[in-house]
Amino acid sequence: MALPSMSRASSRLAPTPSHNRLLASLSHHDYERLRPHLAALKLPYKYRLYEANGPIDCVYFIGTGVASLVTIMRNGDAAEVGTFGNEGIIGLPVVFGDYQAPHSIYMQVSGAGFKMKANLFRQEMQRSASLQTAMLRYAHVFFNQLAQTAACNIFHTLEQRCCRWLLMTHDRMRSNDFPLTQEFLAMMLGVRRGGVTIVANGLKKSGLIDYSRGHITILDHAGVVKQACECYDITKREFDHLLGVLDKKLA
Repeated sequence: MALPSMSRASSRLAPTPSHNRLLASLSHHDYERLRPHLAALKLPYKYRLYEANGPIDCVYFIGTGVASLVTIMRNGDAAEVGTFGNEGIIGLPVVFGDYQAPHSIYMQVSGAGFKMKANLFRQEMQRSASLQTAMLRYAHVFFNQLAQTAACNIFHTLEQRCCRWLLMTHDRMRSNDFPLTQEFLAMMLGVRRGGVTIVANGLKKSGLIDYSRGHITILDHAGVVKQACECYDITKREFDHLLGVLDKKLA
């Protein structure tokens, strides 16, 4: 199944490279080297970008939407261990010289973005030390996010973690209203769907969110921030710092 490209009719809704914060932070020189190879595309819900142990043919830059990094156990159980949004690149193994995806990655919140052939991306990294540095900096912060999430899952309450993920999705979608299924929340939080229902209903009764039929509206952003654990702010600051550093030093 091929990813649907942006048609002329939908071009008004197509993302621009500035919607991806990592692309937008690159130097003009590095961006111009990538630009001719970037193809805009829609990223529908549940679309698999990579299969575990499968080849990496393209790298992706999300403009809107959220993708999940999923580990599948031998018995078929799946766990979401990381997420990608408009702050980075999907295809980090390519940055480190690998050609296979160790985990599955698929869209959990539909959106749109850009793809680039992996072999062309490798060539451009080899030609530009600053582009390689930008990608390694992003990888460093992404791995820090994974570590922070692991600690968060141990020390913080389900409500705190739920608020963290709502805020992260809000930032990536650039909207107070976005689709977010109970299945996705349950996978992100590592609980059964019943636990998600209890927490979501509690936040709804508190007037922080509205939740209905797989859509969430954040009604009180400051209130959700107050209820979230420290991990949201830590992770956000790291990405903001990374992208600010790239914007200033690599321009």
